[in-house]
Amino acid sequence: MSHYPKRIGVLTGGGDCPGLNAVIRAVTKDALYHGIDVMGIEDGFLGLIEDRVRPLAKDDVSNILTDGGTILGSSNKANPQKFAIGKHDDGSIKYMDMTDVCMTHMQTNGIDTLVCIGGDGTMSAAAPFAERGVNCIGVPKTIDNDLHGSDITFGFLTAVSVATEALDRVHTTAASHHRVMVVEVMGRNAGWLALHAGVASGSDVILIPEIEFDLDKVAEACMARSQRGKRFTIICASEGAKPKGGEQIVDRVIEDSPDPIRLGGIGKWLADKIEAMTEIESRYVVLGHVQRGGTPVAPDRVLATQFGHHAMELLKEGKKNRLVVMQGGRLTDVEITSAANKQRLVPPDHPLIEAARSVYTSFGD
Repeated sequence: MSHYPKRIGVLTGGGDCPGLNAVIRAVTKDALYHGIDVMGIEDGFLGLIEDRVRPLAKDDVSNILTDGGTILGSSNKANPQKFAIGKHDDGSIKYMDMTDVCMTHMQTNGIDTLVCIGGDGTMSAAAPFAERGVNCIGVPKTIDNDLHGSDITFGFLTAVSVATEALDRVHTTAASHHRVMVVEVMGRNAGWLALHAGVASGSDVILIPEIEFDLDKVAEACMARSQRGKRFTIICASEGAKPKGGEQIVDRVIEDSPDPIRLGGIGKWLADKIEAMTEIESRYVVLGHVQRGGTPVAPDRVLATQFGHHAMELLKEGKKNRLVVMQGGRLTDVEITSAANKQRLVPPDHPLIEAARSVYTSFGD
């Protein structure tokens, strides 16, 4: 027990997703069981910058397993190394390195270890603290399932479930009105969500960022279905899908975010183009943040609890600066920054793509 930390800080960074509370619960209860104090850091690294830290007791984390989101709050703009503090005279954003401020707040709160729950951006933000001697243990979350080094991340299966249900629901409308229905799901550079939800719903066309699509072939797939008497088509499209030789469609740019580009609009673009090319009435649905919300499905609750427990096991074993991952169905760990600036993309020869093609699903290529 000599290498047990005395007091740990827990934070959730980046976008919210189902299962965050399950991890907070697992980490907090496990720590308290072993006599380790837990401090909840509010709104990701922003809480460290602004010294918004509060103790977590067992009652604080009871009955949160089934809740979506995070009781601690989150932020996807607060990078301590490059924190926006205002604007220069020319209108450009003024940044400041707040790492020292965060270190001071950790010291005044007696925090010697950080459990960082988030995606690759959160793990990158943890790196400077690890360099200064703070032990940082990472727990990976992303509904895109694109974290390098882990076969799966919690939140993904719930997002697949939500997207699949949405695709199932538009199926009946598409059939009734003989329309092409495009459902735009999340997935900037990785198409795992569109691939799984598309296969699960029996979508006729699946468009993912890893396989550039030919618009003519997408239109042909819609026409061919009509000519066979199937007078509707369901298209599941990642927000990052793009036509051959074209660009991803950018919805907006958020200047003060570490990740300023926000994609969106591929659904409308596709529906408009397909209707013009085929004269088949076309509609689109953008699922957006619906995919991030709500109660986690059972497998995500289990996975999040396992991840939280494994994070505490690493701490109790005296491991430093590790990231919990799932590889080959087994929990293990890798160096915390090994996932930074890398993404786990869908290989074009992935078995699930082959399975989809064998049931006549088009990828527009």
